[in-house]
Amino acid sequence: MIYEMRTYDVKPGLLAAYLKLFNDVGMPERKPYNNLVGFWFTEFGPLNQVIHIWKWDSLDQRTLLRAELMQNPKWTNNFLPLAMPMLNKMTSVILNPAQFSPLQ
Repeated sequence: MIYEMRTYDVKPGLLAAYLKLFNDVGMPERKPYNNLVGFWFTEFGPLNQVIHIWKWDSLDQRTLLRAELMQNPKWTNNFLPLAMPMLNKMTSVILNPAQFSPLQ
């Protein structure tokens, strides 16, 4: 099992709009492809960030399901063209659970 932590820097003033867009348009299309562990936005520290963690069985599964998602016209035509202009930066890290981690 691996986890992917994605951090998006949202343009100032657009955080609420991004969260609504992801909830209304993005999440319904993404949900069948992977398992969302959590989705947060920052209140203190670096502002205007959304952080989400996804669980994968393997890197191969991640690659396969993300490729399938990119073939979904509702994702590529209805969500991405609206979401991408709202973002300044996107980062993604793969996390491997330590032996003693409660999440495995």
